[in-house]
Amino acid sequence: MATAIELVEAHLLKPSELELAQIESALGGLNISGVDLADLYFESSHAESWSLEDGIVREGSHSIDQGVGVRAISGEKTGFAYSDELALPALKNAVAAARSITHQGQSTDVALSGRGNEPSRYMHDDPIGQVDAERKLALLRALDQRVRAADSRVEEVSVNLSGKHSNIMILGTDGTFSADVRPLVRLNVSVIVAANGKRESASYGGGGRYSYEELLGGKAEAIADEALRQALVNLDAKPAPAGELDVVLGPGWPGILLHEAIGHGLEGDFNRKGTSAFAGRIGERVASEQCTVVDDATLPNRRGSLAVDDEGIGGQNTMLIEKGILRGYLQDKHNAKLMGVAPTGNGRRQAYSYRPMPRMTNTYMLNGQYEHDEIIQSVKNGLYAVSFGGGQVDITNGKFVFSASEAYLIENGKITQPVKGATLIGNGPDVLTRVSMVGNNLALDNGVGTCGKQGQSVPVGVGQPSLRIDGLTVGGTES
Repeated sequence: MATAIELVEAHLLKPSELELAQIESALGGLNISGVDLADLYFESSHAESWSLEDGIVREGSHSIDQGVGVRAISGEKTGFAYSDELALPALKNAVAAARSITHQGQSTDVALSGRGNEPSRYMHDDPIGQVDAERKLALLRALDQRVRAADSRVEEVSVNLSGKHSNIMILGTDGTFSADVRPLVRLNVSVIVAANGKRESASYGGGGRYSYEELLGGKAEAIADEALRQALVNLDAKPAPAGELDVVLGPGWPGILLHEAIGHGLEGDFNRKGTSAFAGRIGERVASEQCTVVDDATLPNRRGSLAVDDEGIGGQNTMLIEKGILRGYLQDKHNAKLMGVAPTGNGRRQAYSYRPMPRMTNTYMLNGQYEHDEIIQSVKNGLYAVSFGGGQVDITNGKFVFSASEAYLIENGKITQPVKGATLIGNGPDVLTRVSMVGNNLALDNGVGTCGKQGQSVPVGVGQPSLRIDGLTVGGTES
């Protein structure tokens, strides 16, 4: 089986008539006095998207993107340039622009120390070419018909199927020589239902770094059924109560609260600059002793997984919080160097035209000791949040507001009435100290997470077991 390096050389360098020796020579032009670290990031990717609304295919698009990003770091300064042309003259121009951050000196050769031997976390095959367009369109139509046939209250159905395949190569003046071949697929189904003058909606999706065949093997139908179920639950929901309540978060996707309220605050750049609420707190207790949180890029086929990050560092499983104690931050090379620690394989970028920065991969809380039912039964009057929609977080103080897209009342230890309009309000450094019970039913999300930061979006994963949070502020429409 061909290695990632061999595949990328064949699919990225050869069509562009770029030779490795030419690239190494260009990299040497960045290895000059005053430049602490420099790298070249080559990328070639293509993507497609199919959308169906009201039983009609509304959109079918395909895009191709390729280019090279050139970065030179000097202290806290970064010079960055990119070209969407994979050709030697364009590469040389980008190198000249990036190295202008420092006074130019005599360049020296770079000794590349690796050839991409990191274990693969997913297949290298192109998912887009594995299934023809007719089968993809047939899937969209079949899901539309399935949802409509299941319940007469269905008014509208929309289905989106997307795929992407990327070849990347990273070479650095620190000797880095890595490559990765990344597949990514996703399916999303949205449903609107109506009855007795009420209209409600819900969306559900799934995906990962695997082939379309995985979705065609029964996952697609389960996604459509879940979207319909959530929409029908919302039809029966009454306004959520407001006030301070004990809240139980369900397993899986509710980990998005952990991602937003805690995860971003543990990224290295915010902590180096002292703008995170967790800055300078390594070794301190920041959560209940029941809470252990990791960021794990090594999980097979997951949306947030990486064989190597976008700086050529192998994907890792990084301990962030261990039994309530803060153990570390998520680091890219630049922030790690400035903070005097090792990078954690979390240097990520949206594409070659963006600079890398510390980002999460798959961030989740590990299992605790309690059964799910035991947690529910421990709550006299509270809220059970199964799924979340949008949210907002302030990194500087950790304050967050999240809206629950599916939630229920807990009354005398039992899940009862579904409610809508519930928002959870708190702050990250405080909320984990209020976790009194952690379940033993860890689940990861279904593969739909996309994280935004400073104008860049990257695929991520989240997860957690069920957990109880004592005395969390719930915003609703009833008091």
